[in-house]
This record gives sequence, structure tokens and C-alpha cells, in this order.
Amino acid sequence: MIVFVDYEHELGRSQPWGEKILAARTWITYRLEDLSGQHCMLVRYDKITPQLMIDLDATALFISGNGTDLAHYDQASLDPLRSIVAARRIPQFGLCGGFQFIAETLGAEVVPLGGSLLSIGAESEETNNSSDNASDSAPETIREVGYSAVDILADHPILAGLDDRPVFRHAHSLHVPQPPAGFDVVASTEITPVQMAINDEHRIVGTQFHPEYWTDEHPAGRTMISNFLSWSGVFS
Repeated sequence: MIVFVDYEHELGRSQPWGEKILAARTWITYRLEDLSGQHCMLVRYDKITPQLMIDLDATALFISGNGTDLAHYDQASLDPLRSIVAARRIPQFGLCGGFQFIAETLGAEVVPLGGSLLSIGAESEETNNSSDNASDSAPETIREVGYSAVDILADHPILAGLDDRPVFRHAHSLHVPQPPAGFDVVASTEITPVQMAINDEHRIVGTQFHPEYWTDEHPAGRTMISNFLSWSGVFS
């Protein structure tokens, strides 16, 4: 079974964009089930435990993005998820804020992009001023928002079938300037140097963009997640 952790704080569900994000979590859960051929359980970040992962016989862990300022999180409520990430016992895929959570847990720094407001690409309904890690709490921060290309920097099985500049959805105002030890940077943009990083030894992947929001026009995310499921051993 795949486990998909909803990293959004409960305050996020009361925001104008909260219902859209909550609905998207279910939609993404179904997408992961369809790609993997396995059940996928959606679990809130403060309900996940190492024992639950064992009980579910989890084969992979996905962590969503978030749109609520981290100052609102009770850090003790994140400890079980941190322990799961730090143990590095199963494949992990961090999506935007989920990548930032993994990176910080493993010793990296998460910082604002800085500067003045900047959006790229065409905004979708979900990214209009209210998306995972593009909170209105930091109006002076640069944001990468919308569907736009990333530059591929290296060959890797997770990138198989993608061209040199695949298009993904972006929605973030924070980033990881240097990945944790053991990670290789494989994708970048001018605004966000670390758009994707991979740890081959422990089968951990983090993307600052959102491959889970692929569309018919921009299907690269579907290819990437499918590649991850194969590369990580979820299916062959």
C-alpha cells in the first residue's frame, strides 16, 4: 500500500482555497492508485506514525505540499513523520512543501525565494493566489506559480521519456537552496536552482514543482511519478 501524507495544516482548510486543496488530495490519491495498481491511503500529517506504516506494509511514502505558514504547526505533531523520513526505510517522494519537509528533516535549509512578487506561466484555478506553499502570508516573496518548464541537468531513470525542458505546475515561495547530503540535483530553473533532487541510495525524491498536477496538455508529471514507482520497486 502507498501512503500519501496530507501535509496541510488544519488552518488551511478554512482558507478560501482550502476546499480546492482538500478535494485535490482525494484526486491525487486516486491518481497514485491508478498509476501504482495498489491501494493508496491518505493520512493527515499529524495522524501518521511509524507503527501505522508497519501495519499498512507501506511500499512508498508521498508527502504533499502545504500552503500554511510553518509557524502555525505544532512541531511535536510533526515528530512521527520526521522519524519516518529520517529512518529512510521505504521510498519517499516529497512534493513541493513535502520536499522541503524531507530536506529540512535530513539537515538542509528552507528559505524564502526573496524579492518582490513574481509569477511565471499561466495560472490555473488552483494556483490563483492560494496554493501549496504559495501562501498569501508572504506577499513580498517571489513565487513561481503556474505551468512552466524546468531544465533537466542529468540523466536518471525517473526522467526517462521526458525531454530536456518538461513542463510542470509550480506553486511555491520557499525553496531548498542546497539539498541534503547524498542528494543529486537533477532539475533547475533560474528562480529555483534546486527544482528536483534525488537520493539513489535510499530511493528518496523531492520536487519543488508539482508533478502530481499533470494535465493532458502537460503530462510530464504522470511519466515522472510512474517512473518513480518503477525505480523504487513499487512495481516492475
